Amino acid sequence: MAVYKRSYRSYSGPMTPAWSRFLVLYRASRRALFRSRGSTAFFVLCFFFPLLCVLGVYANSNLAAISFLGERASQALRLDINGTFFLVYLTVQSTLSFILTAFIGPGLISPDLANGALTLYLSRPMSRAEYVLGKCSVLFIILSEITWVPGLVIFAVQASLAGWHWASHNMWIATGIFLGSLIWILVLSLLAMALSAWVKWRIAAGAFLLAVFFMGGGFAQAINSVLRTKQGYLLDISNLVSVIWRDLLRAQNDASVPAGEAWVAVLAFVGLCLLLLVRKLKANEVVR
Repeated sequence: MAVYKRSYRSYSGPMTPAWSRFLVLYRASRRALFRSRGSTAFFVLCFFFPLLCVLGVYANSNLAAISFLGERASQALRLDINGTFFLVYLTVQSTLSFILTAFIGPGLISPDLANGALTLYLSRPMSRAEYVLGKCSVLFIILSEITWVPGLVIFAVQASLAGWHWASHNMWIATGIFLGSLIWILVLSLLAMALSAWVKWRIAAGAFLLAVFFMGGGFAQAINSVLRTKQGYLLDISNLVSVIWRDLLRAQNDASVPAGEAWVAVLAFVGLCLLLLVRKLKANEVVR
């Protein structure tokens, strides 16, 4: 039969809901990520410390479990399950999440821009906001799985062992774990994606990500020493997030900057990363 005699009709099958189309990018990017054995192994390694915390919480509430070590050793191993305990947890898990982001973050957007694939994405029924949301959801969900989700599990285990009285009087710890992890995930995700969009070479984007955190502290110290002020800490994003964590978890704070200023500076940094990301992502690009 000749081609012109065929009758073509549009697709009439089930359609993907418009609100969930960004998840297509998430599923594809996540599958590509876990094809690497190294990334998969490191992701599994990130659950080792939360598992130790769960075992420590259980042993702390059941001294009979460690009674074979002797009374003196049992008392030495006894933990205070408070804000400081969960601050240590956030510090360890945030370090692991930073390393994971340094590996996977720079490769989220740079291949699309380098190969001109962004035009193909945006020519479909997908907006720039949905594209950013789909790519950002990769880091957001993966980092959530190793930060606040295990943290709330640890809190739930402690609450089940200590009783409702402890849980009701320490609900601020659960709030601090969630909000502290959320602000850290936003900083990492948007910074990694902004660098991935502006620096098309993946290795260079990863190097810039490391430089922002490691050189930021040194730059802040230099400003403080020269100008004899503490305002230089506003440029050290890792220190600002640490101040927020200590404020949320009511841990001892070195008061490098007030918590309110730290919140404003971090939110301004997140807004700057989002602005840089939106300005770079366009359906077409003029090359001179």
